Amino acid sequence: MFVTFEGIDLAGKSTQAELLEEYLKTKGFDVVTLREPGGTEVSEKIREILLNPRLYFNSFTELFLFEASRADLVRKIIKPKLEQGCIVICDRFWDSTIAYQGYGRNIPLNFIEMCNLYASDGLEPNLTFLLDLPLDLVLERLKTKSTDRMENEDKDFLIRVINGFRELSKKYPNRIHVVDGSDTIENIHQKIIKILNNYIG
Repeated sequence: MFVTFEGIDLAGKSTQAELLEEYLKTKGFDVVTLREPGGTEVSEKIREILLNPRLYFNSFTELFLFEASRADLVRKIIKPKLEQGCIVICDRFWDSTIAYQGYGRNIPLNFIEMCNLYASDGLEPNLTFLLDLPLDLVLERLKTKSTDRMENEDKDFLIRVINGFRELSKKYPNRIHVVDGSDTIENIHQKIIKILNNYIG
């Protein structure tokens, strides 16, 4: 099973992915948790480029870097692990590309969907958790940390991305489950467990 976590930066995806991994391991499942971009030597180097606040490149360069990272991760780790019977958890996957580069950067959605399809070798998540966070809370959390290149964007960009994720949840209601990211870490975790158990059951 392939499970992904999505949402705006600082929504708490990484924390919840780690908590879900711990929970599943206590139930006896083989689990691997990954992140996008990243997860392989090549993808981690691409991540450094993408998040470097001192670098500037156009929207299509950004898109193709994300897709290159995904292509490497899917073929080297995600698909082999799934074939071995592991549950794979990924912090971001192709929904983020649609939200950030599509809705955020205004690259045509159908073009991004085609890029996603080829980069992921046709792989689609079985289950996605969208941690939804309002803009004011995103901005509040940004004050407490140093920001990377993606987090340095203006409010209008962040609004488009948030709305993009919400549109995706409407488009794929059976796969994408929206969870209130402003709730406590433990409450979010329990909601995720309940959704997952219902899905498995």
